[in-house]
Amino acid sequence: MATWDLSQTRHHVLLCNGGSCMRNGGEEVTVALREAITEAGLDDYVHTSRTRCNGRCEDACVVVVYPEGIWYQNVTPEDAKQMVDQHFRLGQPIEALMTHRFAGDGFARTSDAKPGMLKSAKAKK
Repeated sequence: MATWDLSQTRHHVLLCNGGSCMRNGGEEVTVALREAITEAGLDDYVHTSRTRCNGRCEDACVVVVYPEGIWYQNVTPEDAKQMVDQHFRLGQPIEALMTHRFAGDGFARTSDAKPGMLKSAKAKK
């Protein structure tokens, strides 16, 4: 176990390791992204955390990047280098993979993202 110094962290990346994501390459995405971050020398600036299900199973594999609140869908190991170079280095989200972005008072869905359902709607069933 380690206790990391997060004082230089600029991005916190949540790597979905829930059931659907793991069946769709979640482990490989996790490994590829962590390796790309290390190879780019960004370990002190990009912190990653494995999570359980993020609730967007149809978007598997899901990766969420903060502080921007960018939700990515269908991420593959091949996307890792682009995510490091474009998002973490240049601060430009990968539009083709994006489903949501935090807009100050909630998450704005991109035009081609699946709408999903509200949690309250499921509870009423």
